[in-house]
Amino acid sequence: MKKLIIAAIALVAGAGLLSAQNRKAVRLNEVMVENTASIVDDYGEHHGWIELFNSNFGPVQITGMFLSNDSTRPMMYPVPLGDVNTVIAKRQHVVFFADGQPNKGTFHTNFVLTPGQDNWVGLYDADGTLVDQVVIPAALVTDQTFARDIDGEGRWAVRTGEGDNYITPSGANIIKDTNNRVKMFAEIDENGFGMTIMAMCIVFSALLLLCLCFYAIGAIGKYISRTNKIKSTGDDHKDREVRAATAHDSGEEIAAIVMALHEHFNAHDAENTILTINKVKRAYSPWSSKIYGLREVPAHTSNRR
Repeated sequence: MKKLIIAAIALVAGAGLLSAQNRKAVRLNEVMVENTASIVDDYGEHHGWIELFNSNFGPVQITGMFLSNDSTRPMMYPVPLGDVNTVIAKRQHVVFFADGQPNKGTFHTNFVLTPGQDNWVGLYDADGTLVDQVVIPAALVTDQTFARDIDGEGRWAVRTGEGDNYITPSGANIIKDTNNRVKMFAEIDENGFGMTIMAMCIVFSALLLLCLCFYAIGAIGKYISRTNKIKSTGDDHKDREVRAATAHDSGEEIAAIVMALHEHFNAHDAENTILTINKVKRAYSPWSSKIYGLREVPAHTSNRR
């Protein structure tokens, strides 16, 4: 029982350590200080917002982490417990509204961002360790954001929302609207003949592979069946045929065959259409002998004496 308790404690501690290590990869990704035309919260209102990005290749629970706009108060806004939406999927985003109204829900902070001045935002782990931080410049105007070039990494830059400077709350900072390979293929194969040939080759290749698989499965099944039959009978029909073909006749068998042929040929007449009668030199037969038909003369006992 003691070992079981120790193992459970070690498991919980390991899970906590792994979760902490995962949370070290959560990053501040994009910030908007003054919002009049961007996204709205659950109540249909515009507020400044802070976007977090999970750079892990696995989900991470951010419950217990802290957001703050004052470096002297690192634990200003704790992410509440019990909300399933605080689990950020791998390589995904979550947005917190900096509206100073935490009573509105999990994703509403207890502080606000002030336009026209530098705003410092920090992200802390549950133990108070600083995970990430950024200073949003005072020059940032309304409906502009301060964002990373690439999600979770790269330098910070101002985004105006014009041209390629996308503003992407809860979305990737780089929007890939076209696939260069598809575009190149469309230019090379304008009429689609290449695509048709490729599709037919793929289909027929798949059918051929399927046919080979069925053939292999049948051959394996026959081999297994023959092996099981050999095991059940203890002998193999082909082995018997091989032994019979390679076995040599013994001398006794050859002699018996020769004698049978000799008797067969001597038993017939000399010619096919003539009955041959051979004369017996001595006409004697136990059946016609009179010796065996005579009575034995009794002998006197006195003579024997």
